Amino acid sequence: MMRYWPRRAPGLPPGQRLMAEMPRFSDLPHLPPPAMPTAPRLEIRNEGELVAVLTAADLRALGPRDHTADFHCVTTWSVTGLVWTGVPLREVLASVGMSDAPAPYLVARAGDRREAVLTWEDAVAEDVLLATRLNGAALDDRHGAPLRLVAPSQYGYKSVKHLIAIEFRAEQPRLMSKEHLRARVAFEERHPRLPSPLVRLPYRLMIAPTAYVAERSLSHRRTN
Repeated sequence: MMRYWPRRAPGLPPGQRLMAEMPRFSDLPHLPPPAMPTAPRLEIRNEGELVAVLTAADLRALGPRDHTADFHCVTTWSVTGLVWTGVPLREVLASVGMSDAPAPYLVARAGDRREAVLTWEDAVAEDVLLATRLNGAALDDRHGAPLRLVAPSQYGYKSVKHLIAIEFRAEQPRLMSKEHLRARVAFEERHPRLPSPLVRLPYRLMIAPTAYVAERSLSHRRTN
């Protein structure tokens, strides 16, 4: 498990340490990735009403491009210089008539029923995109195939893997128990209630066992 232990490195945000590679990581690491279609299919809804369904062809038509960014997990590990290929979320929303906010909040939902809440301001930031490729290869089960929301300026739990739907809400949706609404890395918004320095060490101690179990559950599914 030592391969999953991050080290100190210069130039990282407060409390972060450098990981040599990006592991599969989840707060439910014993569960394998969900069974997903090979091609992206994204529903966009506003207060439950279906606005649009985007396919792989729709995303290709918007001109996917490479975006280099660092990834920062809330548990204090970081991987630098990742190259994601995708389309900025704000361009995707504009393509279905949502250049302005239809509502102040949105929920990004995954194929395994995990979800994250974002504000409109954070969702349409310049660096937020819908990615289909990582470091030149198509996304795999480990990193969120076939479509992933990538929000580099926020902690990793906002970068929802296996993305299937985005729904806008007028009222703030319920957050996960450890989810900060903004989760901005620059402000170290790790936890909704606890001070960040207080949670760094407990989080860091869980990195190696969590990554190990998550990788094992992935390998087990592939061999069965």
